[in-house]
Amino acid sequence: MKSFRKELFFNLPRRRAYINITQQVQQCIDESGIKEGMVLVNAMNITASVFINDDEEGLHADFDKWLEKLAPEKPYSQYNHNGYEDNADAHLKRQIMGREAVIAITNGKLDFGTWEQIFYGEYDGKREKRVLVKIIGE
Repeated sequence: MKSFRKELFFNLPRRRAYINITQQVQQCIDESGIKEGMVLVNAMNITASVFINDDEEGLHADFDKWLEKLAPEKPYSQYNHNGYEDNADAHLKRQIMGREAVIAITNGKLDFGTWEQIFYGEYDGKREKRVLVKIIGE
């Protein structure tokens, strides 16, 4: 069995965003040479997420609206965590959207269902963050 590891880096100018990283993950698979196996795509920051869903702008706006209702950014004083930082809402949003995705690799390609894509979700941007891509297989 072979393994491959690569980090993707993001530094988004906005506090919140959803970035389709499917092609970047597929490029990692291509680079690895692994044809059959699994890929783990993992947000390596506690205020960001990785998830699978449809790449549809309206849906992304719905995610943002829904998450803001569940864990509003402001007022900052509503959260015990906020003091030195103002990102308690980002921690909660990440908890809801998830930390990682694991996807099968078949014939060297992501083995997806209809419309599935991989997304990096940012909830406390304006600084560099990482996503781990770890591939195992043959």
